Amino acid sequence: MATTTVHLLRHGEVHNPDGVLYGRIAGFRLSERGQAMAERVAAHLSGSGPSGQARRDVVHVVASPLQRAQETATPIAEAFGLDLATDERLLEAENHFEGLTFGVGDGSLRRPAHWRHLWNPLRPSWGEPYRAQVARMLAGVAAARTAAQGHEAVIVSHQLPIWVTRQALEGKRLWHDPRRRECSVASLTSLHYDGDLLTGITYSEPAADLLPDAPTVPGA
Repeated sequence: MATTTVHLLRHGEVHNPDGVLYGRIAGFRLSERGQAMAERVAAHLSGSGPSGQARRDVVHVVASPLQRAQETATPIAEAFGLDLATDERLLEAENHFEGLTFGVGDGSLRRPAHWRHLWNPLRPSWGEPYRAQVARMLAGVAAARTAAQGHEAVIVSHQLPIWVTRQALEGKRLWHDPRRRECSVASLTSLHYDGDLLTGITYSEPAADLLPDAPTVPGA
C-alpha cells in the first residue's frame, strides 16, 4: 500500500489592526510576521531551514482561495517547484459575526439582534455547521491524497475547519471550547495514510518561535 501524508497547514498571522473576525472577507493579508511564518514552514518542509531536517516529499500544494491562505502556500509551492492549486472546499467557515469585533464588552454580543444566532453552540447556530465543514474538508483531503499518492501534500486552510476535521477523524465530538484548539497559526496537522487507511495524526509548530506573546489574534 502507498504511504501518503497530507499536511493541514493553518495560514500565518494576519494583518488585522482592528481586531475583527475576518472570516471569508476578502483582502486580509499576512502580517510581516505571518510572511516570516510562511517562509519558515517552507524552509522546514523543503529541508532548507536551520534545524537540518530532511527535505519532505511534497508533490502537491493546494490552498483556500482566501488571500492569507494563498500567501502562506506560495513560498511552499515555490520551494518545491510546484504550481499552487486552489480549492474552495478549504475555505474558512461562514460566520454571522464576520466583520465585527466579538466579545461581551465591545457591543457585538450586547445587541439583541445577534442573540438569535447564539442559541445552539453544538451546531453552531452562528455559522456553518461543524458537520458541513468536516464534509467539505474531507473531500478536499481526499482529492489532495489522490494527487499526492505515495508522497506528501500540503493543504493550507483555516483554524476551525482544520480543528473540526481533526476532531472528526479522531472520533471526538465536534463542538468544543475554542480556547482549547491545538491549531496555532502556521501549525501543521499531519494525516498519515497507508493506502486508504488513516494510521496516525501528528501535530507540529515549525514557526513556534515566531508565535506572538500577545493575546490571541482575532480571526481564524
